[in-house]
Amino acid sequence: MVQPDISVICDPRKLDDSGCKGAPDTIIEIISPSNRRYDRIVKMHLYRRAGVKEYWVVNPEEPTVQVNLLDNGYMVAIEEYGKGQTVKVVSLEDCTIDLSDVFTDKS
Repeated sequence: MVQPDISVICDPRKLDDSGCKGAPDTIIEIISPSNRRYDRIVKMHLYRRAGVKEYWVVNPEEPTVQVNLLDNGYMVAIEEYGKGQTVKVVSLEDCTIDLSDVFTDKS
C-alpha cells in the first residue's frame, strides 16, 4: 500500500469514512532526492496496476512536472512542464495550473 501526496477523486461514491474505494482519477507525487526512484518507478507501477488514469511527478529541485497518462494498460509520459508553463489537469474539465504559482522564487 502506498499513500500519494495529493489525490483527485472525481466520483464522490468512491469515498467513505475509511478513504477511497478504487483508484483515484489523478495522483500527484512530490519527489525528493531520497525517494526519486521509488516515486518514478515503484509507485508509478502500482498506480498503473490500480487503474489511476493520470499520474504527476513533481520535482521541486528542477522545477518540473512530468505528466503521465494511463493508455492501454501502460503509464505513458505525455509531457514535462516547467516554471512559467500551464498544465491541463486531464481528470478535471477546464482545470489548468499555472506552474509559476507552484514554483515560486525563494526571496
